[in-house]
Amino acid sequence: MSEIIEKTNGNPFGTHRVIEPKGVLPQPALKVCNDMDFIYDNEILVDVETLNIDSASFTQIKKACDNDEEKIKAMIMQIVGERGKMQNPVTGSGGMFRGKVIKIGSKLKGKIKLQEGDKIASLVSLSLTPLKIEKIIGIKPGTEQVNVQAKAIIFESGIYAKLPEDMPETLALAVLDVAGAPAQTAKLVRPGDTVVIMGAAGKSGVLCSYEARRRAGVGGKIIGITSSDRGLAAMKDYGFCHECLKLSATDAVACYEKIKEVTGGKMADVVINCVNIPNTEMASILMTRDRGTVYFFTMATSFTKAALGAEGCGRDVDMIIGNGYCKDHAEVTLNILRESEKIRKIYQEKYA
Repeated sequence: MSEIIEKTNGNPFGTHRVIEPKGVLPQPALKVCNDMDFIYDNEILVDVETLNIDSASFTQIKKACDNDEEKIKAMIMQIVGERGKMQNPVTGSGGMFRGKVIKIGSKLKGKIKLQEGDKIASLVSLSLTPLKIEKIIGIKPGTEQVNVQAKAIIFESGIYAKLPEDMPETLALAVLDVAGAPAQTAKLVRPGDTVVIMGAAGKSGVLCSYEARRRAGVGGKIIGITSSDRGLAAMKDYGFCHECLKLSATDAVACYEKIKEVTGGKMADVVINCVNIPNTEMASILMTRDRGTVYFFTMATSFTKAALGAEGCGRDVDMIIGNGYCKDHAEVTLNILRESEKIRKIYQEKYA
């Protein structure tokens, strides 16, 4: 590899890489500089092996490409080519990556617990990460994992996790992709709570179901919702939910009526939305009791639909946007795999 030039005076939040429009941060930017022939002294350059595309984004791309792998690859290459980052123009979301650190800027060396050669997973969105893909090798069937030859930049303010040595890298990547969801669940659920998990059979939903059951304790009730027979069977097999329901998350009234029935009219203390399709805001809100909490982990959430919809039906609920980060979320979520043989087996069979 040729010598990488180092530049100075990089902004901690990466605004120095923004091309268009000037003055904004990298996430809302339309285009960022993904030139990997140089780095700034406060950047980390990574050799990327796998992209884990955000579920809402990958679902939209697959639908737009009629589930054709070559078309999916082409669309990903087109997005990165135009934007300098993997940010779906429809959903606005990205994903994360795993790879090996190539170079650490001189300003960061010795100040961070990272060395060149370390294997890491990024814990910031691909929607703000400068990325240059040389080649897409393939897409792992049944997952959102795209194997690539690529390079990426992590900014000074960016977060990441060293990949653990006690599990396969692809397994750790899959779990870390949704680490914010179970970690936030741990903060929100209290003993005795009734909790609804929307998409409880899915990648983040199964982790949230496990964590919610643990936090709610013997007096709590965990209700899982899925839209498919396959998901329903999976939820029952996992055994983390007390009630397993087949409902469409886009049918707000049906969800409301069913949860009203199974809770005796009390509704849910906490609703955690992990689905990857649009128009599920009102089901989430209607299933929640007054002064209860809705946690929108899904990147398909519309703030406008949630805020105005709650207002329109007179629901006084606290709504939390699914920040993918909370303190120690990576370790909290990796520990779920270490604690639960069932969870580890579920993830291992699909991702490892």
